[in-house]
Amino acid sequence: MGALNIPEEDIKKIVKGCGGLPLALKVIGSSLCGRSEEEWHCRLTEWSGGQFICSSDTELLGQLQKSLEFQDDKFIKDCFMDLGSFPEDQRIHAAALIDMWAELYELDEDGIHAIANLQELTTRNLANLVMARKDASEVKSYYNEDFVTQHDILRELAMHESSQEPIEQRARLIMNISENKLPKWWTEQKQQLINARILSISTDELFSLSWCNIQAPKVEVLVLNFQTKNYTLPEFVEKMDELKVLIVANYGFFHAEISNFQLLGSLLNLKRIRLEKVLISSLCKTHVPLKSLKKISLFMCNIDKAFENCTIQVSNALPNLIEISIDYCVDLVELPVGLCDIFHLRKLSITYCHKLVALPEGTGKLVNLEVLRFRSCTDLSKLPETIRGLSKLRILDISDCLSISKLPKHIGELCNLKVLNMKGCLSLRNPLPESKIDLKQLMLVVCDKERAKLWEPIKEFLTELKVEVAEIDIDLNWLPM
Repeated sequence: MGALNIPEEDIKKIVKGCGGLPLALKVIGSSLCGRSEEEWHCRLTEWSGGQFICSSDTELLGQLQKSLEFQDDKFIKDCFMDLGSFPEDQRIHAAALIDMWAELYELDEDGIHAIANLQELTTRNLANLVMARKDASEVKSYYNEDFVTQHDILRELAMHESSQEPIEQRARLIMNISENKLPKWWTEQKQQLINARILSISTDELFSLSWCNIQAPKVEVLVLNFQTKNYTLPEFVEKMDELKVLIVANYGFFHAEISNFQLLGSLLNLKRIRLEKVLISSLCKTHVPLKSLKKISLFMCNIDKAFENCTIQVSNALPNLIEISIDYCVDLVELPVGLCDIFHLRKLSITYCHKLVALPEGTGKLVNLEVLRFRSCTDLSKLPETIRGLSKLRILDISDCLSISKLPKHIGELCNLKVLNMKGCLSLRNPLPESKIDLKQLMLVVCDKERAKLWEPIKEFLTELKVEVAEIDIDLNWLPM
């Protein structure tokens, strides 16, 4: 389609109608981009003769609401409204959204479609997706370092859209509780039945009340945001029979102790748990196995005792767990031995855990493991020789593990290994093990220039192998806002 011939005068009217506000210009401008001349004209006729229609937040919300007219693409609007489940002025981790949308909308588990949706929202200036630079081995697979930001007015817009229906009919129920001021409907004796699929409750540092009861049997995603030093899971969680995703995030300055994990034992459909910046005394204090749980994500948590003090063995408590993600957990020194007995585990990702020094020999028992990642675990000095037993392993990521000086002697027995990321392994100067020549399926090695030389002698034997020299990347996106 050729360029539209929009009169300059009409463009000026749109700019004036947006009150010159950058946010309004970005969002409304992107909603008109590529539209027909008739659609531009219709938008102008909706506005009163050149007056400023965005002179207040209320008026701005009203105009931005028009940008949510996605025609037949209701799904993108749903994704936008879901962002309102997270607190304002905070980063929203892409991994949390991937967990939500994988269960709510049955999207792929690797996050490709979720990221595509976030990119679409970014194109429409309704959110801002910040992505870390990806090595070739990470494209389409690793999004734990990516996050989303959103303007406060856009979050208000998402919440406004979600609140248009009566409480009992809303698909999303989003509650922001300041101090101890609970909504009137929640404190009434006669409880309303909530039919929302997403329930988000945010409390501030002054919240001190005991939880009131709530009836929400259809909730599939529960997001609990808080700022207090101690936090207790609400007892009404125990009756959320359809709950699939639990996200608990602490936005206070210090780690907060979280308790009442035993309530989760009654949730037969719970598939994903994500905990952020909390101190966990034990994840397995329940006599009932979490048979449906597929994934646990721990971000900036104190987890030294998380897999200890268990009433039953970790492998029995989490019999069908297939993914564990542990990021920025600075008190993790040794990987708990009990994790090595989780037979169905397919993905184990531990990143930026700088005190991690040792892996148990039992790591080799994780025979179904497909992805093993120890990214930026700077004190980790070696991989156990027993990983030779991981015959299904496809991706091994030891990037920025500064202390690893050699690869396991029998690494060649990883017969299905396709990708090895060893970027930033500055201590790895020894010759590669002789068994390297048996890595017949290896297609990609990511490393720096010095480590690339170690692979040169065997390139003629592994004809499909590509050695990619990673660029030096200084990225400060991980720093707190």
